[in-house]
Amino acid sequence: MSSVIKSSNSKQNWPENYRKGAEQAKDARIRAFYEAGCPSPDTPVRDVPLLALDFETTGLEADQHSIVSIGLVPFTLTGIQLGQCWHQVVRPRLPLHKTSVTIHGITHSEIENAPDLEDVLDPLFEHLNGRIPVVHYRNIERPFLNTALQWRLNEQLRFPVIDTMAIEAHLHPNRNPSRWQQLMGKKPISIRLADSRLRYGLPHYASHNALIDAIATAELLQAQILHHFSPETPIGDLWV
Repeated sequence: MSSVIKSSNSKQNWPENYRKGAEQAKDARIRAFYEAGCPSPDTPVRDVPLLALDFETTGLEADQHSIVSIGLVPFTLTGIQLGQCWHQVVRPRLPLHKTSVTIHGITHSEIENAPDLEDVLDPLFEHLNGRIPVVHYRNIERPFLNTALQWRLNEQLRFPVIDTMAIEAHLHPNRNPSRWQQLMGKKPISIRLADSRLRYGLPHYASHNALIDAIATAELLQAQILHHFSPETPIGDLWV
């Protein structure tokens, strides 16, 4: 099996994209993000500063729903910097739905006095700059942040991520058994965060808290690299 996690974004020249982004950015925070640079795709993952990132949202569609909390923690393959973790509830521009409250547990009273995302962009970018985000399911954090910045700053933010869910999908291409295989007793393999962690003997954490999920994602990537890749694996083989 190839060790390269493939997607349409894998072929992007991210260092060059960052250079162009810095030239075109109007907002100083966006410009500083791009100027902090992106590692060359042949850089070993062990040498890349990583940032586990998780959003809780009011739904799954970036153009219809909003971010309600952010959790992040910097880490490397050898350690997680818990002292630098950050968790922030933010006020969504769209109302909470009963179903989303049930999932993430953030209530109307908690967001009533919470800041808007624009008010916490400075600390968010302080953590993001110079690091490669690591997420579990890239169709949340990247599009939601990009859409939120378009609404507030009229600017876009493009960046690579390492997606631990995509890695699990790559490792288990036949995770959904055929009907015949199911009749023979073969069960599907879940690539959800909690289930993926169990395969590596990682402890169970309560889910749907942005900071806890970020820490869980960092630990999962460390285990994935240990078991299936190498600290020498080029970052360009992992990002999407």
